[in-house]
Amino acid sequence: MSDALISQVKNCRLCQDLPLEPNPIVQFNPKAKILIAGQAPGRITYHKNRPFDDPSGDRLRDWLSVDRETFYDETQFAIIPMAFCYPGTGSGGDLPPPAICAKTWRQRLLDNLPELQLTLVIGRYAIDWHLHIDKKQTVTDIVKAWQSYYPRIIPLPHPSPRNNRWLKSNPWFEQELLPELQSLVAINLNH
Repeated sequence: MSDALISQVKNCRLCQDLPLEPNPIVQFNPKAKILIAGQAPGRITYHKNRPFDDPSGDRLRDWLSVDRETFYDETQFAIIPMAFCYPGTGSGGDLPPPAICAKTWRQRLLDNLPELQLTLVIGRYAIDWHLHIDKKQTVTDIVKAWQSYYPRIIPLPHPSPRNNRWLKSNPWFEQELLPELQSLVAINLNH
């Protein structure tokens, strides 16, 4: 089932009004132990055809304390964003992921990850879908409450360089959450 499903995802053309031709980008294997659920591929990712192969990915790998080889091992990490294609750019950054993508594919893919142990939800759209949080709570509030979801789900801010100010304003993230996250990732990769 999973090979056929991934083939369907890779050939998806639901979103014809995107600024660039649809190019679904996911990393998936039923053996994956850790899921990275982000927003949608950015422009650099679109052109490289590889998730998080940009400065955000460099930071994310640093947060997880994993090298590129481990990160791109699909038997270890599934990378399934809320939308699989680059949505375009708005005034404040990339546009929101088209909802039809998650509605069509998300649960079907998640149902095919039987060995999943840990889900990392990155940014507002992934947090909303996976945690069903009151939208009045900020991403900061949700990430601060990470222990409420531990050890199966960890909410994270986006690792984009655009969030440098957020990281400086929230030193607890690197001091408290990241050591626990790195330990949890290491445990799940060695499981």
